[in-house]
Amino acid sequence: MEAVETVDMAQLIMESHELSTMINQSREVLEYLEAKRRMEADEEVQRLLLLFEKKKEQYEDVQRFGKYHPDYNHISKEVRELKRTIELRDSVQAFKRAEDALDELLYQVSKTIAHSVSDTIKVPSNNPFLEVQGSGCGTGGSCGCSVKKSS
Repeated sequence: MEAVETVDMAQLIMESHELSTMINQSREVLEYLEAKRRMEADEEVQRLLLLFEKKKEQYEDVQRFGKYHPDYNHISKEVRELKRTIELRDSVQAFKRAEDALDELLYQVSKTIAHSVSDTIKVPSNNPFLEVQGSGCGTGGSCGCSVKKSS
């Protein structure tokens, strides 16, 4: 049997602090922060977001009655159109791309750490299309439970 070197909790915390510092100095974080700053400085986006919050409140009011509310279709359409208008702004699209890139970096780091312990550890992701790995109950493995897998 091989001797396994153990690391104490203090050392582990120090190493994780170094990792977080490296992540914070990454290109992905820098681009995310810059894109966020540009989006927050975009006066039209900020105006549209304020309008969206007001429309969302109206939507939540009509949502209580559902399709039976007389303004349901009108308010629902306005909210969808306003959301689409916001999403089409260049600064919002740049922010979303930077956010996705940062999310991917964090996912890959988490996956590397988790799978260095065991390949069956679940790694949370904001991307529903990432392939489910592992086996057994909860992963769609041998027990036959239903989990969507990417094609």
